[in-house]
Amino acid sequence: MQTQDTSSQENFKRTMKVRHLVMLSLGGVIGTGLFFNTGYIISTTGAAGTLLAYLIGALVVWLVMVCLGELAVAMPETGAFHVYAARYLSPATGYTVAWLYWLTWTVALGSSLTAAGFCMQYWFPATPVWLWCLVFCIAIYLLNIVSTRFFAEGEFWFSIIKVVTIIAFIILGAGAMFGFIPMKDGSAAPGLSNLTASGWLPHGTLPILMTMVAVNFAFSGTELIGIAAGETEQPQKALPLAIRTTVARLIIFFIGTVFVLAALIPMDQAGIVKSPFVLVFEKIGIPYAADIFNFVILTAILSAANSGLYASGRMLWSLANENTLPRCFAQVNRRGIPVLAITVSMIGGLLALFSSVIAPDTVFVALSAISGFAVVAVWLSICASHYVFRRRHLAAGGSLQQLAYRAPLYPLTPILGFLLCLLACVGLAFDPSQRIALWCGIPFVLFCYAAYHVTHRRNLKAGEANDVA
Repeated sequence: MQTQDTSSQENFKRTMKVRHLVMLSLGGVIGTGLFFNTGYIISTTGAAGTLLAYLIGALVVWLVMVCLGELAVAMPETGAFHVYAARYLSPATGYTVAWLYWLTWTVALGSSLTAAGFCMQYWFPATPVWLWCLVFCIAIYLLNIVSTRFFAEGEFWFSIIKVVTIIAFIILGAGAMFGFIPMKDGSAAPGLSNLTASGWLPHGTLPILMTMVAVNFAFSGTELIGIAAGETEQPQKALPLAIRTTVARLIIFFIGTVFVLAALIPMDQAGIVKSPFVLVFEKIGIPYAADIFNFVILTAILSAANSGLYASGRMLWSLANENTLPRCFAQVNRRGIPVLAITVSMIGGLLALFSSVIAPDTVFVALSAISGFAVVAVWLSICASHYVFRRRHLAAGGSLQQLAYRAPLYPLTPILGFLLCLLACVGLAFDPSQRIALWCGIPFVLFCYAAYHVTHRRNLKAGEANDVA
């Protein structure tokens, strides 16, 4: 079942190639979740538990991506999964998913700018953080409004740096594990001893459930492939290839990286440091490790901010294109860029940035909690939308051969993906440090549903008044 793009959709330029799409997705994923959260997960679940948690996370990513792949190839639209949720679940659900995803990336944009400022302070301690925030804010904004191709090229090279670093980390770390590279303090190579030093699951299986949202959040960003579908050349060919290569590389990068980290860092040390990567490089005595990783983390942060502004701007455009926001947000310039939607998203990111400085223990903590909850909620909607889409397609007389890309093992794929995402949300209730995600996230979802029905009723009345006139 192939749907045609709307006239508004055609205003976007299909300038992204497969390499851009793959690197956009990888760039959105390889960021603070991998660089910072992994230490927390090792300290909570143990080395073997962390590997198991990431393997389950990789399974969830694969399930969600193949569901999204079938939807995006059949209907390559900018805004993607919120449009699918509106069409196959309910308009209110689509509206809520869009705002959840917009908030996810807008909050990430603000926190990324703040973190980038702190990275630059490492080299220039006399300069204020806000100055670097302003510089990076302007740079990211310009990357996004010049052209989609310019944005994609910028993200491509941002991501290349991160990917090369991850590969180098896995090779060097494996060398240190097995004694090919000496440890800085002269101690023997740890081999695989740290993986089971505290037992396979020192705190049982519950911590794995508790950390699943953190693991899923580390994998978040893969769904950017769906966001960019409407601006990709030959989406029927590009999307399946991008999904296959992205998921394969993510599993290699994430599982390989986590395996090296867990093998080189004892469980009782993992939670002490900010980034477990820096600790590993210190252990194996790599020269200029702090400078190297400060640069890599800065690149990762700017890449996440770049992807975040792209995603949040397209979400506002898509909401307006679906007539749930004023039509001015759906306007694009002659280069196919929704400038107003991007500008408003950047303002939202700056507000999140200010809140992270002014009220780090209240406003920003609450927004960040909603952000983590929102990613899993969006994945839930993708699995549910795919389940309904396939049923309706077949009920309408369509055949499987008409689908250029099909998710395997239907209906197990969307059902299992949905249940695992739901289980991750349940896990939040067992962790006091993450429980705020439920207290903030659930009321936000209810508020979005209420706001949709209020605005929808108002739009209906306005339309009826116009008809009478």
